[in-house]
Amino acid sequence: MKRPEFNDIFMHLASELSSRSHCVKAQVGAVLTKDTRIISIGYNGPPAGTHNCDEEWPETGCPGDSRGSCSLAVHAEENAILYAVKNGASLEGSTLYTTLSPCLPCARLIFTSGIKKVIYKKSYAHYKGLTSDEGVDFLTKFGVEVTKYVAGK
Repeated sequence: MKRPEFNDIFMHLASELSSRSHCVKAQVGAVLTKDTRIISIGYNGPPAGTHNCDEEWPETGCPGDSRGSCSLAVHAEENAILYAVKNGASLEGSTLYTTLSPCLPCARLIFTSGIKKVIYKKSYAHYKGLTSDEGVDFLTKFGVEVTKYVAGK
């Protein structure tokens, strides 16, 4: 019997977590790891104790902000990072698995928190119809290793 690679296990978990999202527009999951151990998990959606978009606005999702983004969304990466920090975990040198490559604001948070590697499943730029993955470009420019997930590797 072939044992699964940790990359496959963690990305599978991130994909499963995305199904917990209350977002009507996109479901994203994230797993933070260090030395093959899970530090934290997250998925996108509104802050706990506010509205669940799929229940409050099932047809359209939450109202947009001034840039057209979801006004209530906390991104999966943010949730994973915030939960880890809230519980005293060190993120220095950790790896983030996410089902969607980070947006630029999340990339800044990832870099600042000391995460050294990001593995993503799908492109944020492709999802948003942008010409480049600004978050990936930012992270790469400042020395964070970013790779697109390939099963079995």
